[in-house]
Amino acid sequence: MRQMLRFAGLMGMAAIVAATSSMLGRSSQTWSAEERTMLASLTLDKLEPLAPDPSNRVADDANAARFGRKLFFDTKISSNGKVACATCHMPGRDFQDDTPLGHGVGTTGRRTMPIAGTAHSPWLFWDGRTDSQWSQALGPWESPVEHGGDRTQYAQYVADKYGKDYQDIFGRLPNLAKLPAHASPNGDSASRAAWNALPPTRREEITRVYANMGKAVAAFERTITFSPTRFDRFVAAELAGATHTPADSFSADERAGLKLFIGKANCTSCHNGPRLTDDHFHNTGVASSTPATSADSGRTAGVRNVVAGEFNCLSRFSDAKPEDCSELRFAVTDGDELLRAFKTPSLRNVAERAPYMHAGQLGTLADVIVHYDRAPKAPFGKSELDRLKLSPAERRQIEAFLRTLSSPAVVAAGLQP
Repeated sequence: MRQMLRFAGLMGMAAIVAATSSMLGRSSQTWSAEERTMLASLTLDKLEPLAPDPSNRVADDANAARFGRKLFFDTKISSNGKVACATCHMPGRDFQDDTPLGHGVGTTGRRTMPIAGTAHSPWLFWDGRTDSQWSQALGPWESPVEHGGDRTQYAQYVADKYGKDYQDIFGRLPNLAKLPAHASPNGDSASRAAWNALPPTRREEITRVYANMGKAVAAFERTITFSPTRFDRFVAAELAGATHTPADSFSADERAGLKLFIGKANCTSCHNGPRLTDDHFHNTGVASSTPATSADSGRTAGVRNVVAGEFNCLSRFSDAKPEDCSELRFAVTDGDELLRAFKTPSLRNVAERAPYMHAGQLGTLADVIVHYDRAPKAPFGKSELDRLKLSPAERRQIEAFLRTLSSPAVVAAGLQP
């Protein structure tokens, strides 16, 4: 009899466990109306279709994207023949390189940013010093610590190796005969002298080829986007009141972390929208890691550079009309809030790309959460952070949630690495 009662008790317990498991599989309906609205706004299915780039007439040209892909992976577009865009923007690593500072022919002063979704952003780089993907591509090619080459070198190389690709998209190449091997307004003294010795019309022709190279790379980069994450699937099921599956379920810690992310921790004040970024610039009190980064003023210098930029939306190399360039025309160019302010990165796939911040100062997600919780004073300028007063358990829960945002970047069909 005792064994029979024990068996019945076990059967009853099993039924309770089964019922509990079934309940856990369904939406618990614990979200307020405001929270549900916020959750929906963060999902990838709310990402607006990519708007045309009026500054780049070939932005959505398939031939330009194929040409840009070739340029993106070509190590010959560098001073030593060893550095391509893909050297730092590694396709298998979310188009970044896992290092605190980028490494080309030398070492940069900033962390390599991922590419996915950047076509939606009005500003590029940590300081927003360019206002389009095509102008972003041009700076590293002539940077002495990234690709280290110059525009005359690149124009001649494109004419020799990619002449047909170029002309099919942009029309006839200019006459590049009898040019110096190296000439640029941004090179060493010899390169600058050679550039200044060229007639203005030749400088214009060479620079236009150079700008068109950037436009082709941008056409390729526009095809690099996000793929849905477990977070996106969780929210879809949660808001629909559907039963969760292993592919879209959250643990108790992940659910609690999401609650904190949109609530007490106030992460969505900057990490909002389907790309989980506001595309703005913030001083969050991040310390310097090296002498090279100690004087980095962030957006203060970046906005001045973009307004004066040779390749900005209003430049003669842009395909846009002045009325298309409102972001640039109305950019805030002065104010204490710009000092040491850096761009809010997307949090999609964030768990896969340590270290963090603009110069890789923080090694782990746990370090980042502690930093925001403690809100240290800024090295200079004024930090926007206030102390969050999170418990150790809450910090762990936020990290658990952030790990649900992982899913590799994807490239359009036919353009995969």
